[in-house]
Parts: sequence; C-alpha cells; structure tokens
Amino acid sequence: MEEKILQLKEKLESEISKVTDGMALESIRVAYLGKKGSVTELLKGLKDLGDAEKKEFGQKVNQFKNEIQQTIDEYKTKLAELEVQKELEAAEEFDMSMPRMVARGSYHPITLVQRECEAIFKSMGFTVEDYSEVVSEYECFESLNIPKHHPARDMQDTYYLENGQLLKTQTSAAQNAIYRKYKDALVNDGKPIKAIFPGRCFRNEATDACHENTFFQMEGVMVGKDINISNLIFFMKTMLSEVFQRDIKVRLRPGFFPFVEPGFELDINCLICGGEGCPSCKHSGWLELCPCGMIHPEVLKAGGIDPEEYTGFAFGLGLTRLAMMKYGVKDIRDLNSGNLKSMEQFAE
Repeated sequence: MEEKILQLKEKLESEISKVTDGMALESIRVAYLGKKGSVTELLKGLKDLGDAEKKEFGQKVNQFKNEIQQTIDEYKTKLAELEVQKELEAAEEFDMSMPRMVARGSYHPITLVQRECEAIFKSMGFTVEDYSEVVSEYECFESLNIPKHHPARDMQDTYYLENGQLLKTQTSAAQNAIYRKYKDALVNDGKPIKAIFPGRCFRNEATDACHENTFFQMEGVMVGKDINISNLIFFMKTMLSEVFQRDIKVRLRPGFFPFVEPGFELDINCLICGGEGCPSCKHSGWLELCPCGMIHPEVLKAGGIDPEEYTGFAFGLGLTRLAMMKYGVKDIRDLNSGNLKSMEQFAE
C-alpha cells in the first residue's frame, strides 16, 4: 500500500510540473482529491487491512492528502505570480510620477430609482422581468387591443425599422409575453401573476422640460382572482411612500388607454415646485406619473387568460419622471445629456 502512495507521489510531481494554467491544475486536484480521486481509492483499501495496519496506513494517506493540497496551493500561487509578471511585461510603459486625475463615477439617477423600485416590488412578491427594445407591431399594439389604424396609435409617434419591427413605445409591449409565460402557474396552481418589467422606450416627440424621445418606464401587472382597483391603489401608494420616505399626495383621474378598462391617470403632486406650478409640471402643480387601470378582457384573452375567471391591473410607471421628482431634476433633458456637471452630484 505504501508503494502505491510513492507511485502516486511520483506521478503527481510529473503531472504538476507540466501545468501551465489554473484549469489544468484544478483537473489534477479533482483527479487526486475528488470523490472518485486517487486518495479516495487508497482509502477504500483500508477494509482489507488489520486494525493496527489500518490506523498506520490511514495516517499516511491523510498525510499524503495534506501534501497534495499544499503542493497544489503552492503551485496555484506560483501560477498567479507568473500571470501578473506576464501582464506587467506586456503592459505599456508609463510614468508613475505623472499626476493622474481619476473621477469617481456612480450609477445614473434613473438606475438608482429603478433598482429601488425593483427592491420594493420584490418585497411585495413581484418578479422582475426584462424585455427587448425592438418588438413587433403585434406586441406593441395589437396584443394590447390597439388594432391597425386605431386612432390610439397616433398618440405614440413610433420609430419603425426597415424590417417592419419598431422601437417599443411603451413597456406594455411585454404584457402579452408575460401572461403567456406565467398563465400555467396561474391556472394550474392558482398563483397570481405579479411581475414588473422596466425598460427604455422611444417616441418621436419634440423635446422640452418634461418630454424626451428616449425615456424609461416600469410596467407592472397583477392578474388573479378578484383583483380590483383597490389593489392597484394600495401597491402604487406603498411604492411611492417607500421611494420618497413620506406620504405623497396623489390623484386618480379618468384616462383612456385601450389595454385597460377602466383606465386612469395617477398623478403626483409636483415635488419640484410643491404644487405651485413650474415648467416641469406644465404649471399645473401635478405631474403625470403612472397611467394605469384594470386590464382589458381582450388583452387577457390575447395572453391566453380567461377574463371571465381572472381579472388584473396594469400600470406604466414613468421612471424618468420619478427620478426627476426624487432628485429635483427640473429638466428631463439633463438625464440623457451626458452632462457630467449634472450627473456628478450622484457620485458617492
């Protein structure tokens, strides 16, 4: 048995001397110390030995095991040092005495707000989904109860691509895919669909202090049995109070969106001017933040869900405008301008 250990030692020395990268070293470690490795095979031979021999040989095997691990660790360190040396030799020469100004960056304010909202909705049982920025007409319009030539399409000046697809004008374009993804769990397990899907949207709009051609939204849906408007209001007020860390004055007014019925506009009291009126809120004291409503039966049908048995709400939260309110950004164009003076205040 001791002869086997000596043979393995010689074999290990031969194999490890040829190693040139971490992957090969890991393969050797598994070959010797893994569940089906050489050391494990040696231990299986203990059953054929007497008690005295078993104890003595067991100690030698454990010592050999520790030696293997030490050898591998030492060689791993050696490989790391060689890799650093290679990088230094390949690096361009530079003058260490030259002053270097390194500005600290930070996440964009919209990213900060998006992640905060995601965390809040996750805590309320919502999943976070992602979706493409390039979609089909069916996804963006027809599956949302907006057929061809419907006047509602005029509300969204759309960027069409040469292949017939388009840049999504609203995060609602993901609704149909979300319903189809989770409908089986809804029908078979009675598990409500609760999902949010943030993303970038595009519309060919004239820009001003409160309008941009590229902006961020966060769509949210909840579908199940006996879902109603009270559920919608609860989730939205909870989210806003968490984001702003205080009660926020909101108002709900009727609004037309083909994919919800009834539909509402959820407005937030302008936090930039305190409701007195400014360019950001078009001097109204209110800022449109969240179109929402109960999901239209035709939209549920398109997603493979029976509207006679299930109901749900949907909302489209304006992340860009929410960031403006939270951080006091007066002009929406500052957020996409790449102006470092505007953004550096968010550096940690």
